[in-house]
Amino acid sequence: MIKKDKKKKVFVAMSGGVDSSVSAALLKRDGFEVVGVYMRQWTPKVLGKECIWKQDRQDAMRVCAKLDIPFLTWDFSKEYERYVGRYMINSYKKGITPNPDVMCNKIIKFGLFFNKAIKEGADFIATGHYARISSGKLFTAKDKNKDQTYFLYELKQNQLNKIIFPVGNLEKSEVRILAKKFGLPTAEKKDSQGVCFVGPLNMKIFLKNYIKPRKGKILLLNKKEIGEHDGFYYYTIGQRHGLDIKDGHGPYFVIKKDIKKNIIYVGQEKDLYSKKAKIKNINWIDKPKTFPTEINVRIRYRAPLAKAKIYKNGLLIFKKPQKAVTPGQSAVFYKNKQVLGGGVIL
Repeated sequence: MIKKDKKKKVFVAMSGGVDSSVSAALLKRDGFEVVGVYMRQWTPKVLGKECIWKQDRQDAMRVCAKLDIPFLTWDFSKEYERYVGRYMINSYKKGITPNPDVMCNKIIKFGLFFNKAIKEGADFIATGHYARISSGKLFTAKDKNKDQTYFLYELKQNQLNKIIFPVGNLEKSEVRILAKKFGLPTAEKKDSQGVCFVGPLNMKIFLKNYIKPRKGKILLLNKKEIGEHDGFYYYTIGQRHGLDIKDGHGPYFVIKKDIKKNIIYVGQEKDLYSKKAKIKNINWIDKPKTFPTEINVRIRYRAPLAKAKIYKNGLLIFKKPQKAVTPGQSAVFYKNKQVLGGGVIL
């Protein structure tokens, strides 16, 4: 139950999905003055998906009408392209695998949206993320399967007292039930999948619009050539599909890439395991008092937590070797259910 305070105004980021819809409904029920805001995202022309954001905006508008709350549209499409879209494309160009959802949260939702909402008189902002905040600390959601704290490690501690995650204490099934109970038009709407600003997409086909194919060799770890690829940037560490190697000794996985020579090295699944990683650009929400310190770490979304030791310089030593530690992806640090922070894998 969210604490009642009729004087408090909250701006809710309305995506047009069921989670943000229920978030707005719960906040209104609990006595807040609620304003719904739809953020227009970047829609790359090459995808021809102009209708997606229009439909989502329409759904968000219908929810706000049902709840009888104000509805605003803030156009952040240029910022999405500049800070999220271009970051993603440029990362692939450099041969690393980016995490656009982390950047989307950092720059757009808890950057531009957060700052504009506070400037326009909001006491709080709210989103439909599955996460929990308590006493100025960030914790995992009740629904472990839907937990989104992996994408939220860039939050600053001084922001947490102005953020509300209304569905963080609910299971997804409970959210669906509440959506029907509130009579929301998004009650049956399917969850969105894929990249934050465009939804589902074939990444290789998408990238070919921005990065020209460039043929190169596929080598085994012993340097023996066994195939050809069309550009190192289209492949990520641990990838198995799309290599088109037919020597009868597979399956093969991408183990590493030589960016300068445009070479992809492949091997067996056992070759994917690493005992350590170096983490850069670390954001600590709650920094440990001493280093090295033992933590649990998640090295990609939905990966199981791994026990590790983190050093002050960002060196991460895993208790057991971890599979496909991928440069560009996020490593997020946990202590029990609390999110301590995270950074980018080098």
